[in-house]
Amino acid sequence: MNKFFYIAIAILFVSCTEEKKPVEPEFEWDKIQSSELNSKFAKQEEIDIKLYLEMRPKWEMTKTGSGLRYWVYKSGEGEGLVSGDIAEVEYSVGLLDGTECYSTDSDEYVEVIIDHSEVETGMQEALKLLKVGDMAKVIVPSHLGHGLLGDLDKIPPQRTLVIDLTLLGITK
Repeated sequence: MNKFFYIAIAILFVSCTEEKKPVEPEFEWDKIQSSELNSKFAKQEEIDIKLYLEMRPKWEMTKTGSGLRYWVYKSGEGEGLVSGDIAEVEYSVGLLDGTECYSTDSDEYVEVIIDHSEVETGMQEALKLLKVGDMAKVIVPSHLGHGLLGDLDKIPPQRTLVIDLTLLGITK
């Protein structure tokens, strides 16, 4: 029985001392690769926006430093918005391919607190460019919209938004 005991101990030591091989990741990702990929996405998105606008030559878009494009196709006469104001807005949100994602019901509006709401950055920026009564078309690049994840509902990841906005009123 002593022999079996010593053999079992020897097997235990040999099996426990086996060197484990490190698991190597199949794919390594770094900041440079992320930056390069984002740059490619941004360049392709810019091309897609330009092609979209070439098919709409009457849209007199102005491009901001952030990449947002807007065109006020009907001017209002009211005042503009500042941070903290509550904007009363009618809107429809779609994609470049014509898919409508969201819109306010007829004769209804939503309230957006400027710089303090969960509305996408692009819509916030666009609203600050409008006056009460303005009707505008806005093109929101994905980095100002819902970005890499989309909205996890109707807006897919990395999609440019086309928004039709009407600023109905302001509550201070």
